Amino acid sequence: MAGPRFRLPPLPTIGELIKLYNLRAEKQLSQNFLLDMKLTDKIVRQAGSLRDAHVCEVGPGPGGLTRSILNAGAADLLVVEKDSRFLPGLQLLSEAAPGKVRIVHGDILTYRMDRGFPSHITTAWEDKPPNLHIIGNLPFSVSTPLIIKWLENISNRSGPFAFGRTRLTLTFQKEVVERLTASTSSRQRSRLSVMAQYLCTVHDCFTIPGRAFVPKPKVDVGVVHFTPLARPQIQQPFKLVEKVVRNVFQFRRKYCHNGISMLFPESRRWELATEMMHEADVDPTLRPTELTIPQFGALADAYAHLCAREPPGLLDYCSREERRLQRREPGGGRGRTTASGADPSHQRPPSPTTGSSDGNASATPGNPAEQRA
Repeated sequence: MAGPRFRLPPLPTIGELIKLYNLRAEKQLSQNFLLDMKLTDKIVRQAGSLRDAHVCEVGPGPGGLTRSILNAGAADLLVVEKDSRFLPGLQLLSEAAPGKVRIVHGDILTYRMDRGFPSHITTAWEDKPPNLHIIGNLPFSVSTPLIIKWLENISNRSGPFAFGRTRLTLTFQKEVVERLTASTSSRQRSRLSVMAQYLCTVHDCFTIPGRAFVPKPKVDVGVVHFTPLARPQIQQPFKLVEKVVRNVFQFRRKYCHNGISMLFPESRRWELATEMMHEADVDPTLRPTELTIPQFGALADAYAHLCAREPPGLLDYCSREERRLQRREPGGGRGRTTASGADPSHQRPPSPTTGSSDGNASATPGNPAEQRA
């Protein structure tokens, strides 16, 4: 039978702690403090029940979200904080909740979370998730690389996912939230959408207005909840899937065949790209945003088949590296041309349907932000 619910004793407010320790949000670290405990409580509720749970909080800062996690009944809270200025305030919380808070002064991008919790909490991947949660109000600068790292961990069942299908409740700037949750054919559909959704159920919980933070960011912030899928929607290694998806989205306004072709060396680009599209049974005149996750899965399967059949090195091939080497060669040109004078990577692909007149010629690659994510 569970004991009485834990509540923190009276403590200085977060605002008072900020003044007491002379804490200021560092712009270069993308720090923004959330002082409203009603909002931090609301974030924690999105994680589900934390009664007797193990929790890792990422970047606790002055400790507002930390208090809400403890008041929600977490039995074991591991906080990972890179900025040493916040350690005294976190130590105060640790003393107010004896035996419940562990403080790690370190970088979450390199911290070995698989060593941070006892092995007995582990559950089988196909079973219900373990009683372990990751929660964090993430700095904007680290949010995208961190979720990409954790998505790869999910695929490999490593890091925090060595314990099972660990759930995550995290904040992102609203633009990133829109990309994470974008559906097929949405304008916000991107590499990040596909990589997150083939591995997880991704839920946009609610939006926090920028004015709720100190200092006020120029954008609103969204709260996103991730639950890893028992069976990923694409059954290929993460790096292979990421390479296919990244290449497709590098020309987000063109036919998907253009990005697929860049997976292959120039000497066989048209041949292998056409074969891959045919084997995957994907219309080469679809735009990247129009492709469903099953279609990306079919493309990944076809690419894996070609990598296994062709001479070694295809999986490691990089079109940018090939172009760089060409430029260094005497008389090196931008690309090989056919008898008709056209670069085969930019020819109109064969299609069962007729594309629009501007489908290949006038469209331009996506902006750098979309290419990154």
